[in-house]
Amino acid sequence: MNVVDPGLPSVRGLIDLHGRLIEADQRLNELNARAGGAIGQSIAIPEIATLARLAQRLGILISRAVVAGDGDGDVDLWVKAGPAPEGVRLDITGWRMRAAWRPGASDHERDGDFLRSGADWLWESDAALRLTFLSAPAGARYGFDTAEMLGRPLTGLFALGEDKDGAFPILGGLAMRQRFDDQRATLRPTGRAVRLAATPRTDRMGVFAGFIGAVHMVTPEPAPFEAPYPETKGLSGAFAMQLDAALRTPLGRIIANADSINAQSEGPLRQDYADYAADIANAGRHLMGLVDDLVDLQAIERPDFAVASEAIDLADVSRRAAGLLGLRAGAARVRIDTPPLDEALPATGEFRRALQVLVNLIGNAVRYSPADAMVWIRTEREGDMAAVIVADQGKGIAVEDQERIFEKFERVDPNEPGGNGLGLYIARRLARAMGGDITLDSAPGQGARFVFTLPYRS
Repeated sequence: MNVVDPGLPSVRGLIDLHGRLIEADQRLNELNARAGGAIGQSIAIPEIATLARLAQRLGILISRAVVAGDGDGDVDLWVKAGPAPEGVRLDITGWRMRAAWRPGASDHERDGDFLRSGADWLWESDAALRLTFLSAPAGARYGFDTAEMLGRPLTGLFALGEDKDGAFPILGGLAMRQRFDDQRATLRPTGRAVRLAATPRTDRMGVFAGFIGAVHMVTPEPAPFEAPYPETKGLSGAFAMQLDAALRTPLGRIIANADSINAQSEGPLRQDYADYAADIANAGRHLMGLVDDLVDLQAIERPDFAVASEAIDLADVSRRAAGLLGLRAGAARVRIDTPPLDEALPATGEFRRALQVLVNLIGNAVRYSPADAMVWIRTEREGDMAAVIVADQGKGIAVEDQERIFEKFERVDPNEPGGNGLGLYIARRLARAMGGDITLDSAPGQGARFVFTLPYRS
């Protein structure tokens, strides 16, 4: 391995949107060449490739210490990977020779495993307290889209509160780089009370790299057998709740561990193994979404299911839903055109359920839109109803399929990547429970236009 002076100027490079190294200063080019790569080919340094993919996916600058293999030894690097229109820009400093990495779990990591074992759901952050992982159920229960919170500040999801001594435990943990417990907080989308705990994590150089955290609900979900629900068509209440309790925590741990393996936070790993871990994490997230939908399905089909009757602003709810989907739309190169900030549409419904409906409709529009397309959200009054129109430029839906897609487990093309066929069924049931409806106007090749209505509030 070549010994490089760490005081030399930083090294820059550019990785394109397909993971190919297309520009590199001499030292990066040589290190990449020794790893078997070349300009114009996929970057051959797995650790840098992983950071570049993460920066591109989250749309944020990621700065992290990296240990890269170089010949029969290792080299310490400090890599800054920042998203750019043409790909990901690299700025690399450090370049210190070190002995090859040897495995070994840290006390912090073992502490994190213990802390997570009793959690209702899990979170992780980077050193700047930006969220990098959440295992919470999306929209249906807590009023936010899990995937869309990634890369955002921790305080964007949690409103932190003082303890009985007037202190904020998280600040002590951050200042001392140590574990904290019993941080009072509320979920911003719903105001629901939670308590946070976390243990710090460090990179291979011992530098603070963020927190591995747990969320404990102050008002827990009902226990499965305390008040058994009547049997509903196809899915019992007890079974759905048992399914939720049995799968959520283990799925959260599978996702967290797979993401950690993919990020190679424990040290260098063969790239194909890291890619397998990313596939496992994505599959885990898909299963977590299915669990959320099954729990919602059980709830809306109960004979005693009811929604709150609240004064809401549908224009504001639609803007919030679009905001939750901003990162997903950006990654898909789809623009969302929302109602102006000064536009209001008073209606009667339940805020979190209306938000859930619109997240589903806008999310579907983004998912099925081609790159560089637009999703339009418009609000208007239709007699005694308030309406939100979500229109896209996708491939459209044939007339014969337009009612079928509102049925359970039905999709236009089951082989196409996407959801599980429950989202629109749940959304329409929720809309009708609030005194409104969801209708569809579409034709093949002409996009789709979904209209969500609720009673107008004068």
